[in-house]
Amino acid sequence: MAGGLFHQLDQTGRNLLPLGVTLLAMLVGMVPLPLPGYAMVTVPLMLMCLFYWVIHRPDLLRPLVVFAIGLLQDLIGGTPIGMTSMVLILAYWLLITQRRFFLGRSFVMLWIGFALVAVGAAAVQWAVFALMTATMLDGRPVLVQALLGVALFPLMAWLLQRLHRAYLS
Repeated sequence: MAGGLFHQLDQTGRNLLPLGVTLLAMLVGMVPLPLPGYAMVTVPLMLMCLFYWVIHRPDLLRPLVVFAIGLLQDLIGGTPIGMTSMVLILAYWLLITQRRFFLGRSFVMLWIGFALVAVGAAAVQWAVFALMTATMLDGRPVLVQALLGVALFPLMAWLLQRLHRAYLS
């Protein structure tokens, strides 16, 4: 009986790994750094996690959970409620429909795919904020944010792959 319970608890903890890592990435991404202009161009760590987990283990990061994570980020970060959820759900939908394409591809193809998703997510955020404020916003901060994400994606993918192999394989 005890062995079954401990095994079930262990499996539940392992299955919650993508959620926990994505939440941690959200919180780390929200930490203010003493760099000039950093608040406008934070690294999209949560989008990197979403990309990795939807491609490799979509069964452990479902759309409702992704939506809730986006709402939580909006509540904590002070962005319009639903903005992050919308971007994450759009990215989730795109990735889940293209998952077969990405599976078994080289890392370079995954990196290119993430670059497209990051630029697309940044463009959607920029467009929604521009519509909300009814002004033409400067696009450089969102472009820099996407480029930072693309530049740091190999490191994050390596970390996520290590976690995946250690706990979910």
